[in-house]
Amino acid sequence: MTYAAILVHVQTDAPGVARLACARALASRFDATLIGLAAEMVPPLTFDDGYVSADVTWYQAMSKSVEEGQVAAKALFDKQAAGLKQPPIWRSGIEPPAPALTRMARGADLLVASPPIKGGTSAYRDATASELAIGSGRPVVVAPDGATPLTGKKVVLAWKDTREARRAFSDALPFLIAADAVLVLEVCEKDEARDAEDHVADVARLLTSHGARPETRVAHGAHAGDVILAEAKAFGADLIVAGAYGHSRLGEFVFGGVTRALLGQAEVYVLLSH
Repeated sequence: MTYAAILVHVQTDAPGVARLACARALASRFDATLIGLAAEMVPPLTFDDGYVSADVTWYQAMSKSVEEGQVAAKALFDKQAAGLKQPPIWRSGIEPPAPALTRMARGADLLVASPPIKGGTSAYRDATASELAIGSGRPVVVAPDGATPLTGKKVVLAWKDTREARRAFSDALPFLIAADAVLVLEVCEKDEARDAEDHVADVARLLTSHGARPETRVAHGAHAGDVILAEAKAFGADLIVAGAYGHSRLGEFVFGGVTRALLGQAEVYVLLSH
């Protein structure tokens, strides 16, 4: 079992360079096709009263900036994709990136995204990991800016007896099977420990049948996300596999505390499935 195609949003800023490097490394590791997409559009110019300005000069200048950015992104992608065994695929468009990536995910097994951007994001140029995890129907690897290259030698499978965790298990099998060691970890209340031990034992048994090398642990703590990160650090893992949990609030998808904690750190790669 492997990943045959990996999709990444290509930009030339620091987060974009980091996720492209991660996607390129994964394409090389799994002998996969690397798919790069540059997507951005000019935001509407509005005044305080909400009316859209038709300032032609401003629009032309912004359009030129977007086009130049996509040319630079293509050059960066071509440089990174050089030497891959499978021919890379390039796409670009003047459109919001999240919907474009969601559509392009039909031809990919795995997406690579960035953690939340400090200071906020723009829907006209950025695609957040949360949007892609929810909308694409594909697993998303979140690549921290400035992190050391992903080895995947030691992986933590953050277990919770839910649909999302089962989905993450299946989506991450290429990583789990290839790892030198896998920790199946469930964080629970102390009075739930016996059930949790049964859960992780069942998961480890299935992982073993797939050829993985798992061990299990049940941990306790008031903040499960912090416990998972601490256990991953103690285990020496550079990848955490987890379900993405959340709910809709007034039309906006809001993640739960564990998922926010995993997305909010910048040291460990995270594979999310929803």
